[in-house]
Amino acid sequence: MCSGRVDLEFILRAFSNGTDGVFIGGCRLNECNYITHGNYGALSNVLIFKKIMEHIGLNPDRLRIEFMSSGDGLLLADITNDFCKQVEEIGPLGKTEGINRKILKFKLEAVSKLIPYVKLVEREKLRVPFQSEEAYNNFFASEKVNRLFNELILDKLAVSQIVLLLREKPLSTGEMSEMLGLNPSEVSRHMNSSSRHGLVRYDNSQKRYALR
Repeated sequence: MCSGRVDLEFILRAFSNGTDGVFIGGCRLNECNYITHGNYGALSNVLIFKKIMEHIGLNPDRLRIEFMSSGDGLLLADITNDFCKQVEEIGPLGKTEGINRKILKFKLEAVSKLIPYVKLVEREKLRVPFQSEEAYNNFFASEKVNRLFNELILDKLAVSQIVLLLREKPLSTGEMSEMLGLNPSEVSRHMNSSSRHGLVRYDNSQKRYALR
């Protein structure tokens, strides 16, 4: 199967099922068997998901992609063994990062609701005009992409998490801030925006925000 078929949802599903690490192997870049260069799409997905992992508190080294030919059996074995050793050293998913199972499940669920939108953003705003691994790494590490990522994805991810929290019960800004690991001023900004869009309301009797 072409590595370009490895959707963001596949990576998310693996971590949601408790997998400690995800490894993706693809053909050598610029040696695509199907002339589609799907391995670049896989690289793009990995670099995007690593940013999401970092934001929700997961070690991005739990996700890795490598490129090799069908004749590189020994190289595949070496890389796989190295990755397994690396993941073992990192430790169990969430536990090592200090995220309890319930919060981790909640954060990954918030990401899942945003995946279709992330795909749209990738297609419209985050396509790399050059085809080399170095160009992709430099592009996704650039200030421009970090700004776009914060504006177009991370803000919506924060709102997605807030909405999921408020489905359980009304919460104060401070409570949401503590649960999400966000600055209280950031939560207030998201609350003001969500209030204007009719997603949430402030319950004066409880002094907490609730869904409309």
